[in-house]
Amino acid sequence: MSKWTVSRAFTPGAYVSPETKEKVMAIAAEIGYRPNLLARSLTKRNTHIIGIAIDELKNPHSMRVLDAATKELQARGYLALVLNITAGENHQSIIQMADQLQVDGILFIANILSNELFDIAHNLHSVPLIQICRNSEDHRNIEIVNVDGYQAGREIGQLLHEQGYKRFGYMKGPDTESRHLLRMDGYQYELEQHGHQLDLRLVAGRYERKLAYDIMKQYLQSTPAANRVEAMFCENDILAIGALEALYEMQLFHSMAIVGFDGIDEADSPVWQLTTYNQNTEKLITEAINRLTEGKVNNEGEWRHGELVIRRSHLKH
Repeated sequence: MSKWTVSRAFTPGAYVSPETKEKVMAIAAEIGYRPNLLARSLTKRNTHIIGIAIDELKNPHSMRVLDAATKELQARGYLALVLNITAGENHQSIIQMADQLQVDGILFIANILSNELFDIAHNLHSVPLIQICRNSEDHRNIEIVNVDGYQAGREIGQLLHEQGYKRFGYMKGPDTESRHLLRMDGYQYELEQHGHQLDLRLVAGRYERKLAYDIMKQYLQSTPAANRVEAMFCENDILAIGALEALYEMQLFHSMAIVGFDGIDEADSPVWQLTTYNQNTEKLITEAINRLTEGKVNNEGEWRHGELVIRRSHLKH
C-alpha cells in the first residue's frame, strides 16, 4: 500500500478505513515499525518541542518552575528541551541547538533575559518567546507572564507595618534594575505611605543561600543592635532562609522579622516557618504554555495574583 495510506493510519483524525488501519497496525507490529514523529513534524513545520531556557538550577524555585513546565508540556503532547543558560556559558551555541531542532517556542525562566540573549534567540529562528516570573528590559516581540510584583511588595510592606516596626530593609539577589520584579518598588511605596522609608538594601549577587547567609552575618557583625533594621523583605525564599540561618547561628533568631517570596517547599519547614508570597507557579506556567501552543491569552487571569502565606518568621520576640 502507499506511504500516504500508512501515514494516514498513524495520524490521529486522518481518514482511513477501519480494515486498512487494522492491517497497517498489524504489519507495523510484526516488523517493529514506529513512525518518526520528528521527521513528520519537520515537514509540517511544527515539532511539538518547546525550549526552556533556565539558569540558577540550584535555586529550588527554578526547579519548581521547571517541574511544572515539563509536566504541563508532556500532558499536552509536547517535548521540553532544557537550555541551561547559566552565566558564563556560550549562549549562542545553546540557542543555536534549539534553532536546529526548530523548537515551536521558548520559555525563559532565567533570571535575566539580556539584550544579547534576546537578539540571539530572536534572530536565529524568530520563534515566540515568553518570559516567566520576571519582567524584561526589552519588550520587543516578547510576552511577559509574571505576577503583579508591585502589588505583592505593597502587601508585604503593609504586613510589616502592621507589626509596628520602624526600620526596614530589603535583600536583593542580582543587582538588576528594580523593574525586573517590581517587588522592592511596591514595598518601598507602601512603607512611604505609612511614614517609613527603606533604610537598608543588601545585595547578595545571586540567589544562593550561602551568599545571603554571608551578607546577613556581615551586616549583623558590623552593625550595633540599636541601629539594625527590624524587618527584612528578601527578594526570594532562598535568600530569606540564608538570612535566617545567619540570625540563628548568632543566637539572634526572631530578633529581626524576615519575609521571603516564591513559596518553595522549604519555606514550610517547622524550623524557619517562613512567611512568604506564593507565586502560584502552576497558573503562570499554564498561561505561558496556552500562549505558546494555542495562542490563547488571558491578560486578567488568576495567574496575575499570588497569595501572601502567613507563618511566624515576620514576628519578633
